[in-house]
Amino acid sequence: MSKSIFYHAGCPVCVSAEQDLIHLIGTEKVEVVHLGEKSSRIEEAEKSGVKSVPALVTPNGNALHINFGASLADLKS
Repeated sequence: MSKSIFYHAGCPVCVSAEQDLIHLIGTEKVEVVHLGEKSSRIEEAEKSGVKSVPALVTPNGNALHINFGASLADLKS
């Protein structure tokens, strides 16, 4: 993985974290995935170690949970 992947669900906490990350990291280094709109990628997020969103998965494969917005289980229902 060459980019970090930022998974979120569109809540205010997630959107704020997204804007901060883009400002810090840059759009060319982070892919933003809105799981509310791309639910097909929930399984991918789980396999990457994401338990809740917002979360950032680094190029090294570390899942960094930034703040609790929603669990992935909530997004599946």
